[in-house]
Amino acid sequence: MDKWTAQIEAYVDGELSSAEMKEMDAHLRTCSACVADVLQQVQFKRALQSAGRRYTPSADFRQKVRQSIAARPRRSFARYWLPATAVVLVLFAGTVALSIREQRLALQNTYSELADLHVTALASPNPVDVVSSDRHTVKPWFEGKIPFVFNLPELQNPDIVLVGGRVAYLGQAPGAELIYLIRKHQVSVFIFQERAVGPLPESDSTMQRQQETFNFRSWSQNGLHYFVIGGVAGGDLSKIADLFRNAGRL
Repeated sequence: MDKWTAQIEAYVDGELSSAEMKEMDAHLRTCSACVADVLQQVQFKRALQSAGRRYTPSADFRQKVRQSIAARPRRSFARYWLPATAVVLVLFAGTVALSIREQRLALQNTYSELADLHVTALASPNPVDVVSSDRHTVKPWFEGKIPFVFNLPELQNPDIVLVGGRVAYLGQAPGAELIYLIRKHQVSVFIFQERAVGPLPESDSTMQRQQETFNFRSWSQNGLHYFVIGGVAGGDLSKIADLFRNAGRL
């Protein structure tokens, strides 16, 4: 058992130190095997929680408990209430922490899949199916090919050029991939229905893939989830993200 495998259970339970949590988070961005183990641990703990709620006490059992309680002398309510409150708070905090970790893992897996799509487009001699720098040509091309509509921003910065678009799939969900050039560097903008990709948090992230670093911008707006990815500086990526945010408000 290696170092990472030995720490997975403690990671899921939130028992690692802050430094160890950050170290494990960084490792999970590059190790699909450990991500799978973490998800398995999360699912196992959920199954235990679900099983613990399946038993419903009978009427006889409830009556025996009431009689047992009634036979005892009354004691201070605070003596029992305070520990019970502490337990509830601990359980609530654990549930919130688990939910945050699940969202983080889901976002990392989504980013990894989108990075694959982006790299495929980079390597393809024909990265787009509709080739045009005119948003009035590219946007109508998607009609009937994906189950939603979106707005494309008007470009006023000469450093940003629309190359075209194609239909992309995240899992089984169809969406749009728009490809832009910003000072000759290719950036992909992915748009999917929010209900198809699930509840993902807004995020500004960086992912290391072999010898290349990709920056991400991710947010939800008007029932759609947007992902902007590219090997460009975060500031350049934010310029494109802001264009789409503003276009989504129209």
